[in-house]
Amino acid sequence: MFDENYNYTVVDRFLKYVKYDTQSDEDSDTTPSTEKQFELAKELVKELKELGLQDANVDENCYIMATLPSNTEKDVPVIGFISHIDTAPAVTGTNVKPQILKNYQGGDIVLPNGKIIDEANNPELKDMIGYDIIHTDGTTLLGADDKAGIAEIMDAINYLNQHPEIKHGTIKIGFTPDEEIGRGADKFDVQKFGAKFAYTIDGGTKGEVETETFSADGLNITFNGKNVHPGYAKGKLVNAMKIAAHFLEMLPKDRLSPETTEGREGYVHPVSLNGNEEQTVVKFIIRDFIDEKLKEYEDMLKKLCEKAVADFPGSSFDFEVIEQYRNMKNILNQHPEVEQYAIEALERLGIKPIQSAIRGGTDGSRLSYMGLPTPNLFAGGHNFHGITEYVAIQDMKASVRNIVTLTQIWEEKS
Repeated sequence: MFDENYNYTVVDRFLKYVKYDTQSDEDSDTTPSTEKQFELAKELVKELKELGLQDANVDENCYIMATLPSNTEKDVPVIGFISHIDTAPAVTGTNVKPQILKNYQGGDIVLPNGKIIDEANNPELKDMIGYDIIHTDGTTLLGADDKAGIAEIMDAINYLNQHPEIKHGTIKIGFTPDEEIGRGADKFDVQKFGAKFAYTIDGGTKGEVETETFSADGLNITFNGKNVHPGYAKGKLVNAMKIAAHFLEMLPKDRLSPETTEGREGYVHPVSLNGNEEQTVVKFIIRDFIDEKLKEYEDMLKKLCEKAVADFPGSSFDFEVIEQYRNMKNILNQHPEVEQYAIEALERLGIKPIQSAIRGGTDGSRLSYMGLPTPNLFAGGHNFHGITEYVAIQDMKASVRNIVTLTQIWEEKS
């Protein structure tokens, strides 16, 4: 039973954390991709030590790890909770000015600069009548993705410290850089972390338990032409850019694209086109929930490449497939208790579990294949990466209760 008189710290922590500009940079080749991520990391290490996690540290790559020791005599699997400190590169995270709308009563939310969080396109708002909603001033993102998750984990640790009667096993805390640019797990030391199972607190709507993601490959297609001075090019020039354009025009228009797919449908998606007459590179991302489908899509693209170069005698192409991540469900199916306990925690709290397949990936996708089975749980935020991002205070508190309850269940079941 959760202490109804508990003085939550999650809101104060969140409002502090969003003031730190932690945008990652996809064009950087360093880890972390931006030095400014260290500023929040240092603050978090300080707070973790204040909470009694004396081994809290941040390494040279901006990965934070800490341990809350077990307080039970049972042999409980070591469980981890993970969130990321960076925010998305697409919208500025500088000078964030969070606003609190108390006792929301429905309708559109008008931001200070006139931008609108419209009720029609935000159906979750209908479940937030009477809630207190934190949103932006309309000039930046908010950073609920994933500073809400960080604040919730920190407050859950605070609660466990104040309630030693709640028995739990060893709990590991991990905060990562660069998740928003797909590198959050790149230098995550699973062995050092020392957990058997973990949960990322990085989902959206209250109740989400996400145990399935896309499987993903990257694809680099290089079209090779032949450049000749355009004044003397007749019968000699083979323009690689035109080959690439011809190839792209042959892609399916009514299927297999993000614009035409939903639910469990996969897609092939060109994301960049760079080059010149001599050589042009087209980059793709390939996505599906079934691993074998990726190979089908890649074979289809290879055949289109062959057709394209056949129409331009003297040209050729190179085809490079890069494995990115795989559906974490493949791993989590081997450890059904990880999902079962997460669902039981929600049910104990009277929260309806929402189980859905993510049309994307998470750090948990990579971590699961690195030996740390890691589904994703809700943090409460909405409209991630944009100026209309928002999160309800009541949903953040629900996440704190969920984390605490989950640690109890692991101890009880052991």
